[in-house]
Amino acid sequence: MNVAFFLTDPFPVVSETFILNQVTGLIDRGHDVRIFARRPAEGPVHADVTRYGLAARTTHWPELGAGAPVRALRGALLLARHAGALPSLARTLDVPRFGRAARSLNLLAWATPFAPRRAFDAIICHFGWSGRAAAMLQDAGVLRGPIATFFHGADVSLREETSPSTYARLFERGALFLPISEHWRAKLVGMGCPVERTCVHRMGIDCRRFVPRERSLESGAPVRLISVSRLVEKKGVECGIRAVAALAARGRHVHYEIVGDGPLRPSLERLIGDLAVADRVTLRGWLAQDEVLRAYQRAHLTVAPSVTGANGDQEGIPVALMEAMALGMPVVSTYHSGIPELVEDGVSGRLVPERDVDALAAAIEALIDAPERWAAIGRAGRQRVEEAFDVDRLNDELVERLEALRADV
Repeated sequence: MNVAFFLTDPFPVVSETFILNQVTGLIDRGHDVRIFARRPAEGPVHADVTRYGLAARTTHWPELGAGAPVRALRGALLLARHAGALPSLARTLDVPRFGRAARSLNLLAWATPFAPRRAFDAIICHFGWSGRAAAMLQDAGVLRGPIATFFHGADVSLREETSPSTYARLFERGALFLPISEHWRAKLVGMGCPVERTCVHRMGIDCRRFVPRERSLESGAPVRLISVSRLVEKKGVECGIRAVAALAARGRHVHYEIVGDGPLRPSLERLIGDLAVADRVTLRGWLAQDEVLRAYQRAHLTVAPSVTGANGDQEGIPVALMEAMALGMPVVSTYHSGIPELVEDGVSGRLVPERDVDALAAAIEALIDAPERWAAIGRAGRQRVEEAFDVDRLNDELVERLEALRADV
């Protein structure tokens, strides 16, 4: 198949390995994969980007500039550069039809990489806003091929993304809608997404890269906790730090390692200082994938205290939880979004209510007091990931779904 990944976000983002796993999985299966993304991502680069030569497969949108005169001039240059496709490109400037996207010339910029191209057998969009843009380009006659859109979390939970009209054009034109959890499938259907074209397709991990092992606690050593996440509100890292402070106040010998970075780092650094737990909490920043794996291997328990943001922003099902469980590590998380579809409370980990620091600390403490249960919990977690979140199996299912789309055209 000739498959396009259409992403209005940067690519490749180190925290979005779920997209990278699909790209490389389709390449491994012999398909011709092209990636179209807003701009290159900043920060560390996953080894697979180099291993698979993804830079040569990726096209980034032209930069139009900030000011209106500059945008207009560069838009005119884009049209001149693709004069042979002028009629179709000009349709992207239809303000009555496309509104703000046409006024900002975004659609024109996004359309230019597709003007000389033939139709794709499938167009994969990650996040609803990418699908929405792809549907407009399809409406303009520039982007050709069936659109399959994955919905992850923010795209169906942020308040500005939950109006019934938000995805009306996409719901009409899209060929397949793939929420990553039952939780989001129900939300999409409630927003008007066609039931017959909607099915859950989970994100997953390559279980072969995560070799499970039993955790044990050496006498006198601290219990090592870890969170791997962006430092944004919905990840709930503040709750994790407060829970560790509560455990430290009770005399528990714990250390909390936080791998990741983001806009909340300065406020979290201040919180660590205010709570006087600088000797108990380490902010590591982003690490390369092999370093993340070593950090996991040092840890005894994973903490993922996800919360709903003030703007409604919610998780999907965190990949970091899948990775920890695949490594045989007990996890502590929250009753949030699709997380209970991965973690079964009392079996493969512990779940507590969002933002309940006392409950979070109590759940961690209960596991600290029962190290003899870690192995059984770890085995249950590994089994759950292998059954429902193994990317190799999920990529086989994705190919079947995309082949069915091509057959229906």
